[in-house]
Amino acid sequence: MSPVVQLYWIRVLLGIIAGAIAAIFASFMPLYDYTTLINSITVALLVYFITYYILRATLKTKIEPQSKILSTGIGIYFFSWILFFVFIYTAIQVFA
Repeated sequence: MSPVVQLYWIRVLLGIIAGAIAAIFASFMPLYDYTTLINSITVALLVYFITYYILRATLKTKIEPQSKILSTGIGIYFFSWILFFVFIYTAIQVFA
């Protein structure tokens, strides 16, 4: 598997993890509705940029254009984040 494909699937898994973290954080920190969304987006962005610097350090020599490390998988990251955020947040609200 090429490093770009590995990076893509890492971003999918990180989106799922960030969605779960954001949903748990949003469920147990009840604030106003818009504040919950803003806090959840902030969690997703923090996870993305923190892991970007970690991935950049490990994949610097394997992926040649450095901008490709930032942009590869960004769409699927946020798609998987919002999908799992909604599923887990709804499940917590319904069953809790």
